[in-house]
Amino acid sequence: MKILLTGRTGQLGSELQGPLSSLGELIACDRSNMDLSRPESLAVLVRGVRPDLIVNAAAYTAVDRAESEPDLARRVNAEAVQALAQEARALGALLVHYSTDFVFDGTAQRPYRESDPTGPLSVYGSSKLAGEQAIAAVGARHLILRTGWVYSARRSNFVLTMLRSARERRELRVVDDQVGAPTWSRDLAAATVAALKRREPLEGLFHVSAAGQGSRWTVACRVLQLADLATPVIPVSTEQFPTPARRPKYSVLDSGRFAQETGFHIGAWDERLSSCIQQGGFS
Repeated sequence: MKILLTGRTGQLGSELQGPLSSLGELIACDRSNMDLSRPESLAVLVRGVRPDLIVNAAAYTAVDRAESEPDLARRVNAEAVQALAQEARALGALLVHYSTDFVFDGTAQRPYRESDPTGPLSVYGSSKLAGEQAIAAVGARHLILRTGWVYSARRSNFVLTMLRSARERRELRVVDDQVGAPTWSRDLAAATVAALKRREPLEGLFHVSAAGQGSRWTVACRVLQLADLATPVIPVSTEQFPTPARRPKYSVLDSGRFAQETGFHIGAWDERLSSCIQQGGFS
């Protein structure tokens, strides 16, 4: 099996390379040779590889900056995804794509299921939802995995921001009314491979995230505790900490369907965060 991976240097793509290599011949690309901000260039590149499986780990993820770069966000998160889906359909390939909890409006009283109505609050969320819809409209074989609050020891994410800020500031102010479940990119990569290793690869739309839930403030406190940093963390409301992009106040995902179909279950977010930090690599 020939596998095409986009976003190989990102926090998810870097974790996918090893596991995907066990499934077949891997061609891993980054922005230098497969730029999703130029959707019109993708067809030639995909046809040159002729993959059996396309794993799209590339995305525009700068949530706040997207508010001032909506066209770029849409090109990467929707138009490029549509182009990949069109090529996957032409080749009969399976397209694996990752989406986000930010497609929801945050008003739910229980973890979101795949069938729940969407209602993104931000340009980023809207662009990711448009990518999901483009795949469905094209009709390619696909596996869309929605996840949330992804972190790793590389790139830019909430965990790294908290560690850096705690070393630079006397105190941190973190919102305590946005609730989700931090998910380690390594666990998301493992979940992906579990879905692909079934007798028949999993297809459709599924939620995959760590178990449990916590507020941004709760997560920040746990990060600093695990890193032996004593910087005080002051809880504040979203209204006290305005950002360019609106975020859902509740975006916990129900991963039950995925676990039932694959037998794969990501553990509690705080335990997985502990494993990640204990393995080092954070600076």
